[in-house]
Parts: sequence; C-alpha cells; structure tokens
Amino acid sequence: MDGTVKLRIGHLYPDLLNLYGDRGNVQCMVMRCVWRGIDVETKEYNQGDKIDFSSLDILLLGGGSDREQRIVGSELRKIREDFHSYVEDGGTVLAVCGGYQLLGHYYEIEGERIEGLSLVDLYTVQKAPRLISNIVLKNEELPFEITGFENHGGRTFIGKNRPFGKVLYGFGNNGEDQEEGVLYKNVTGTYLHGPLLPKNPHVCDRLLRSALERKYGITQLEALDDTQEKEANRYIVNRFCKNKKSTKR
Repeated sequence: MDGTVKLRIGHLYPDLLNLYGDRGNVQCMVMRCVWRGIDVETKEYNQGDKIDFSSLDILLLGGGSDREQRIVGSELRKIREDFHSYVEDGGTVLAVCGGYQLLGHYYEIEGERIEGLSLVDLYTVQKAPRLISNIVLKNEELPFEITGFENHGGRTFIGKNRPFGKVLYGFGNNGEDQEEGVLYKNVTGTYLHGPLLPKNPHVCDRLLRSALERKYGITQLEALDDTQEKEANRYIVNRFCKNKKSTKR
C-alpha cells in the first residue's frame, strides 16, 4: 500500500485500564498495518494528558478494576464533548470490558453510580455471580465466528442498539438476551478480552478498514496469511459449540 497512507492509534489510560492485556490489541493493529505497508503511529494518553481527537484514527479504551474505572470515568467526563464529536464523526473506537461500560450512561455498583460518557445508549448494573466463561459469538457481517474470554460482574443492557454478536456459547452482556457487546457507528464495545484482536484478525481488520475508509476512502485490505489464526478459531468453536445442547447460562 502507498506509504502516504498512515493511521494514528490512541491508547487511552493504559496505566489504569490494562487489566486484560489490552496492549496486545494495539500491537495486533500495528503489525497488521506494518505487514500491509501502512504507516502506523501509536500514542498513549495517561491522566492529565491533553487528547487531540482530530489527530487520531482509532481509539482503544481497555478494561480495569472498579477503582480504576472511577478514576478514568472522572477523566473521561472532562473530555466527553470532544469524545462525542469524534464518535459522531465516524471515529473508530474499540472499548473492552470496563471501557465498554464507560461508553454508556452509568455503571451501578453497590448502590453507587459511576457516571459514564453517554456516547452510546446503554447502562450497566453489578450483579452476582460474576459471568466467567470462554465465549463464542456470531456476527453475520464477519466471515467466521468471534472467540474470546469474559469475566465481568456487570450486566450491560444495550436497548435498541445492535450487539457486537449473538452468543453461541457463554454469557454475553447480561446472561439473559444472548447478545454480546454493542456496535454504534464505528464504535465496538465488548466484554471479550484475552486480548481480543490477536484471536480474531477479522475483527482487527474490520476496525482498520473503518478507519481507512473514513480517512482515505479505502474499503479493501490486502489479504494476509491467517491460516494459524483460523485453525485456532475453528478449534475453539468446535470445542465449545459442537454437540452443544443449549447456550450456557
């Protein structure tokens, strides 16, 4: 690809929200750009840093404990207007676990409400027990299933928004509606971690493609050899979904 094509990835608050190896998601995006000859730059933003959303093409908001979420929630509310404008302008966002919860109106925990960004019409409440499981999703727009691991006490309700995928195995947003994550414009929110993108290169390419289309009008990516990743995906899908009597609850 032409060397003038460049993507800038912003990793928000990795000092606080990196509970589930979220740097692995950044590394995956970087390498899949490098292998295609796409120039790529990453920048980490920590507490107090000024974020120039106009300079960024992809944002990653990772997962953290309830304590870290409270801190990050306070930081994010200071930049809510700029973040909202970025999202409404088609900016690409991947928000995982705690970061996913902060996209919504609030996260209610032990009678306290941690205010979110209200970027997406959703909310989360804490309930017992924690939802811990391998998880497999189906998104009809993607060529094969999405696999990952979930571990969350929050139950997220996305209203009329589109889910990231339908749950084939696992719990998903709340263990009730067989939906996982949320899709809004070019925002993807999900409880899948481990990290998500190295396990699911087709999801990574979906994010890269949305950023490239917004910036350059590019809608096609050069194919990469994902043979091993696809074999691993099929193993997980077959292990947890083959001969499954019912969705795990």
